[in-house]
Amino acid sequence: MDLSFKHQFSLVCVILLFPILCNCKEYYTKSRASYYGTSSGYGNSRGACGFGDYGKIVNDGNVTAVSSKLWKNGGGCGACYQVRCKIPQLCDDNGTYVVVTDYGEGDRTDFIMSPRAFSKLGLNTVTSEKLKKYGVLDVEYKRVRCTFNGNNIVYEINENSNNPGYFAINILYVGGTYDVTTVEIWQREQHQWVAMRRAYGAVFDYANPPEGEIKLRFQLSKNIEAHHVVSRFAIPASWKAGATYSTKI
Repeated sequence: MDLSFKHQFSLVCVILLFPILCNCKEYYTKSRASYYGTSSGYGNSRGACGFGDYGKIVNDGNVTAVSSKLWKNGGGCGACYQVRCKIPQLCDDNGTYVVVTDYGEGDRTDFIMSPRAFSKLGLNTVTSEKLKKYGVLDVEYKRVRCTFNGNNIVYEINENSNNPGYFAINILYVGGTYDVTTVEIWQREQHQWVAMRRAYGAVFDYANPPEGEIKLRFQLSKNIEAHHVVSRFAIPASWKAGATYSTKI
């Protein structure tokens, strides 16, 4: 049976667009990457995200500082990226997988990595050392799902918190490819969610928090999509600095 012009045109569009649709997950952005020095090769405990010592060892020390474009005023903390260089005979096809723990601007770079992460760009130890001699590399990258802690949001009560007068948390991990844009605390007396302040990086705080258990709500964003999730478990009234919790979502 003959197809109408409308159906023929639609079929042609599908055929032409099919490769694009199939390869959309393989889209990479061109950029540049460098590395900073540490004696251990791991990350920096003084990173701008506020992770502390966790920022040195998360993702086995394969961490990075990012430019303002990816930093997102701290919203990019904890994001996961695949980064790979394109020098034949030197670069590994899969590149390196890094977690954002810091902010840093370089020579038109989007990534300034820990030595451990930067070395993963090479095929082997010998080629990795050769890549380091370049100092700055042309790379391509894409955002990937964070999966090493499941799909939960993991947060820690900041070391400067003091029950009951001052409450602050560090967002340590967000599963998937979402950014935490806001954190809200439930005010029982007002019967409403009230926004916490983003103090810096991934640290949110609130002066004079409500007495008793603390309930938190997180706004997650991805491109133009945004939604709220509420932690399944409240933080106990006896909370202390240094305790770590998971939303269990």
